[in-house]
Amino acid sequence: MKKTIPNLKALAVIVVAVAVVTLYFSLRHTVKNTTVAVTADKTIGITPEQIQRIRQMGEWEFLSVSDEEMVDTVRKGFFSDDHLVRIYYGTLRIGINLHEAKPGWIRSRNDTVVALLPPVKLLDEDFIDEARTQAFYESGRWTAEDREALYRRAYQKMLNHCLTPSNIKSAEANADAQFRQMLRAMGFDQVVIRFENGKGRK
Repeated sequence: MKKTIPNLKALAVIVVAVAVVTLYFSLRHTVKNTTVAVTADKTIGITPEQIQRIRQMGEWEFLSVSDEEMVDTVRKGFFSDDHLVRIYYGTLRIGINLHEAKPGWIRSRNDTVVALLPPVKLLDEDFIDEARTQAFYESGRWTAEDREALYRRAYQKMLNHCLTPSNIKSAEANADAQFRQMLRAMGFDQVVIRFENGKGRK
């Protein structure tokens, strides 16, 4: 019995040694053939909350045009004529109203976002500053209706002189630039801006 105990101990040591060596080579093989990859999801999206926040901006002015119009009227008399000359001042604000954006007006896919903006238009129809209106010359008696008619003529002249295709185009270019800058700041590399009137560019 005394002779078997050392043999058992030697056998146990050998078994343990073999197990350790086997484990070592097994782990070495596993580590050598195992690769760890870290990938980043570069997909960019725009959330409904972000869309709603942009839409809540409402009216966004992209061009302001100031104008001054002199309008006159003459009333023929038997002995003399009556004259009324008034000067009107106004500022026309041109831009878009994001509250008018249609459902699905902005959408994204991967690194590209497409925005369909409402048409550029006159934002405030009450653009004549009546407090600055001046009576340049007045002779005779004139009613409130006469002055209202003069006001309407000045209003139409300002529209004709300021709400021009050229100014609309300038406002669209400003809208394009500002929206493009905002969306690129959100992480989109490719931005497409269009307007509901069919104009736009990549």
